[in-house]
Amino acid sequence: MNSTPPRALVVEGGAMRGIFASGVLDAFLENGYMPFDFAMGVSAGSTNLLGYLSGNHGRSHRIITDYSRRPEFINFSRFTHGGHLTDIRWLWNTTTRELPLNLFQFEQRNIPFFATTTNVETGQAEYTEVTRNNVAEVMMASCALPLAYRDYPTINKMPMSDGGIADSIPVIEAYRRGARQITVVLSQPLGYRKSDTKVPWLLRSMFHHHPQLAEALLHRAKRYNEALDFIQHPPADCEITIIVPNKTFQVGRLTRHLGKLEHGYLLGQQAGYQLCGVVPCHGEHCFDDTALMV
Repeated sequence: MNSTPPRALVVEGGAMRGIFASGVLDAFLENGYMPFDFAMGVSAGSTNLLGYLSGNHGRSHRIITDYSRRPEFINFSRFTHGGHLTDIRWLWNTTTRELPLNLFQFEQRNIPFFATTTNVETGQAEYTEVTRNNVAEVMMASCALPLAYRDYPTINKMPMSDGGIADSIPVIEAYRRGARQITVVLSQPLGYRKSDTKVPWLLRSMFHHHPQLAEALLHRAKRYNEALDFIQHPPADCEITIIVPNKTFQVGRLTRHLGKLEHGYLLGQQAGYQLCGVVPCHGEHCFDDTALMV
């Protein structure tokens, strides 16, 4: 009997900041690096993981640098007139049609993949195993940032919202599920800490029809920083590998500047190469020594 504890891959979201993780995971694919027993993702981290586990090299890069920059997806004018700021359904339907996923390969890998969502009614994180039959609704729910996407996609008839609200970095959940070697791909440089909202009354007012979701939003920073504390000071029986961009990473949640996105992808790709032990880091895109930590 194999008594080795499971190894997990956890990928943070962050909308367009997901370009970094797309580079990391493409580097993993290029080197056949997939030593994981299960994976957990949030928002853009979930869609990145889906492309990685499906073997669709370059797919997430193409989505972020092309489709996600189109006005059909991000549209401030539409938002001011009551529509979506980010049209998750358009993005999912268009990219799955024009950049089809290799779901057969996804299934053949037999690596359970759990996407994180936030239950709108309870405000709690839920971790749904992604299958061929539920992939569309789970992916859209995991990425449906409140207000930016005005609908609440459902999973098993329950309204859901972006997983980053309740659990932005599900590393503690991975540990609870038995993982003792965890690789975490973050979308902010080391040292970043999330700040509490300055206007809690406004959040409660905006989400008065969903008070538990409002409370989850208010406690988001606390849970985020607790996850960072766990990552940087894990239990004695847990080894965590952290992959983060260095401080030259200039991509924000809604960045559409192609040069910044391509630079972010290169940073991620080089970090992935480093972890695989391939291609020493050289040149202008090189990481500082906090970029990859074991």
